[in-house]
Amino acid sequence: MAAGAVEVAAAVVEVGSAGQFEELLRLRAKSLLVVHFWAPWAPQCGQMNDVMAELAREHPQVSFVKLEAEAVPEVSEKYEISSVPTFLFFKNSQKMDRLDGAHAPELTKKVQRHASSGSFPPSGNEHPKEDLSLRLKKLTHAARCMLFMKGTPQEPRCGFSKQVVEILNKHNVQFSSFDVLSDEEVRQGLKTYSNWPTYPQLYVSGELIGGLDIIKELEASKELDTICPKAPKLEERLKVLTNKASVMLFMKGNKQEAKCGFSRQILEILNSTGVEYETFDILEDEEVRQGLKTYSNWPTYPQLYVKGELVGGLDIVKELKENGELLPILKGEN
Repeated sequence: MAAGAVEVAAAVVEVGSAGQFEELLRLRAKSLLVVHFWAPWAPQCGQMNDVMAELAREHPQVSFVKLEAEAVPEVSEKYEISSVPTFLFFKNSQKMDRLDGAHAPELTKKVQRHASSGSFPPSGNEHPKEDLSLRLKKLTHAARCMLFMKGTPQEPRCGFSKQVVEILNKHNVQFSSFDVLSDEEVRQGLKTYSNWPTYPQLYVSGELIGGLDIIKELEASKELDTICPKAPKLEERLKVLTNKASVMLFMKGNKQEAKCGFSRQILEILNSTGVEYETFDILEDEEVRQGLKTYSNWPTYPQLYVKGELVGGLDIVKELKENGELLPILKGEN
């Protein structure tokens, strides 16, 4: 075990510094290493720690690690950890997979898959074929325009996926995506479901359009613009979002599950006022996350809006509360 690392629960190691983490990566290079980036203020992290402890008992050959994200910022920044809980999977000291959020079944599935060198979990854990077909139908209809690709639009993991994303972005197409590398069942099942053997695959209204070559042809014939839904211009979209409710909070997470300490604190303040408000999770939409910084000329989150006008972030909201000005502002009396 790395010097200074602490054993917790059953074979879960807690790491408190970047040096310990790098040493652990080196020492456990030959085994699968699962790292939970967590925070003590997030109740969902505590739940996932219990899941980790159970998985550690079931998979003694796998190394499980807890790392407090805000206490070791250099590691969190290196691996782009923007919310908790987040799980990273390492083999041979290299990051090979990632899971964002408190999804116990998905964590279990990924551990099983990677622990058995990439093979899918035993047949007892697989969905029956009819369940898979239903799941694929739901996924292909999850958004009007769905792209099944390797990686994400922000981090494509193959050249073909990268090219499709560039074409869709160039034409201002509004689309959602699914990383087929994150789910072997979907990756293999969709080939049969769609009768299309390769990735990426683009669906519109649940119907397969095709892969990269077809999308290039549609672009050349100018049919792509008529087939795929257009994203509204960002400024128009932000104006609509900031006016969606009288009081709108743009934060990391949502009312039920804050994903950073600042967002959690501002939720507590708003809840204490009794005023109705809505939230928008900027971690779910990179375009909004970056665009709102420019739109509002405010570089950080959370951001609070009343009737479409920026009030400010946590510090300003705290000051307004202390001065007795917050409630009149939230009620639109100022």
